[in-house]
Amino acid sequence: MKNILTLAMNPGIDKSSSIENVIAERKLNCKPPRFEPGGGGVNVSRAIKKLGGESVLIYPTGGYTGNRLKDLLEDEEICHRPVPIVGTTRESLVVLEESTGKQFRFGMPGPDLSNDEWEQCLLDVSNICPKPDYLVVSGSLPPSVPLDFYARVAYVMKEDGVKVIVDTSGEALRQALKEGVYLIKPNYREFQELVGQDMQEESQIKAEALRLIRSGRCECLVISLGSAGALLVSEDVVEHIRPPLVPIISKVGAGDSMVAGIVLSLAREQTLRNAVLFGIAAGAAAVMTPGTELCRREDAERLFAGMLSDRNHHQS
Repeated sequence: MKNILTLAMNPGIDKSSSIENVIAERKLNCKPPRFEPGGGGVNVSRAIKKLGGESVLIYPTGGYTGNRLKDLLEDEEICHRPVPIVGTTRESLVVLEESTGKQFRFGMPGPDLSNDEWEQCLLDVSNICPKPDYLVVSGSLPPSVPLDFYARVAYVMKEDGVKVIVDTSGEALRQALKEGVYLIKPNYREFQELVGQDMQEESQIKAEALRLIRSGRCECLVISLGSAGALLVSEDVVEHIRPPLVPIISKVGAGDSMVAGIVLSLAREQTLRNAVLFGIAAGAAAVMTPGTELCRREDAERLFAGMLSDRNHHQS
């Protein structure tokens, strides 16, 4: 299998709990909390592990929660390389209202990183040995990290032939695309913001995606459409892939599980189309799990087998 490196610039600990009703202005006694590693690149590495693969995770970390994060990653046997920082790693909170099934998700800003700290993250990525075949940069950037940070990462890694996969939004994504990357995975809203257009029809989305590819800014896009699946667009394939029907318990971690399924399949030298199919299966598997839990391998593999079978049936 080819090597995968993930980079999480804004990692955290996800604390999740539940309560019968969320009521304003009242002290609420929640169920005992659950603590899990969190943040874009962190969850991609965790999902890769759950799907039977391996990756190396690089991330800045500091303070009490930073030490706790390292312990939690050790518990899950994730291969990780922390970059020490002075600030304290963030925590986020997810509360399930049992009476309605609604989730309340509270994300906290990350700590400020000094120039030396974020430059060390860039150095650690560029100096890693052996060089990865795929690098996933995922999640938001902490407030003090320059918005072209992912573009800088892409620049140094592309020189070594690394395929860079970017899952972020806003200006950080825009800057990365100026440098040029292998694959991006925006959702529908993020893609509209990226191209600056309100697109109602699938044909418009496909046309804008192809324009982005032909400009040399990326080789392929996987545009997440939520319950409608995803749109895969490359120079060779333009296809709307619909997800399997599954019970929705929690949507937390579905996007990260999808990215994990895609990059793991690519590292196993699957075709891009099959990699995206497995990614969608992994994302669907994630919504079947409670709280902040990610995908389960047996669910993802079963759903993927069903999707392959359905496709073969329709093609025959």
